[in-house]
Amino acid sequence: IAYIIARERMHSGSIEEAVRRTMPQIQGAYSLLVMSPQKLIAARDPNGFRPLCMGRLGKGYVFASETCALDACGAEFVRDVEPGEIVVVDPSGVKSIRDHCTGRISPCIFEYIYFARPDSTMYGNNIHTIRKLLGKALAKEAPVEADLVTGVPDSSISAAIGYAEASGIPYEM
Repeated sequence: IAYIIARERMHSGSIEEAVRRTMPQIQGAYSLLVMSPQKLIAARDPNGFRPLCMGRLGKGYVFASETCALDACGAEFVRDVEPGEIVVVDPSGVKSIRDHCTGRISPCIFEYIYFARPDSTMYGNNIHTIRKLLGKALAKEAPVEADLVTGVPDSSISAAIGYAEASGIPYEM
């Protein structure tokens, strides 16, 4: 990706134009953060496979794949970067380039069930809450007789709690 951006920059002049021209050449899931001496550029794949959010820290802006990273550094969540969007932060402010935005989103389901931390928010939904709801749905779809419910690996703890609540089977660590 860095090679393609560098090649496109030779033809376009500006780094944000190089990123804009590179995006159609990349297939698959990505979130990019590109820095130049005067600019910070964030870009998200047009399908929105991977999350990317923007935060405000003092007078500056920060970008992260999860909102919990913003919380950890004391930044305030501003918004999600839209699928296909390029956000440019420079001394004149924040600019959005939406040439590759399609309006559709195809997030990776593993962000919800495995990758994301439970204290993150994606697409306006708390991950812990979503996982609990998935656990409750699983309890209704696949009831079992059991002595207890537990989550393995740790990313399934929220779903296990939801399963336990819906099934009436006690949850234990």
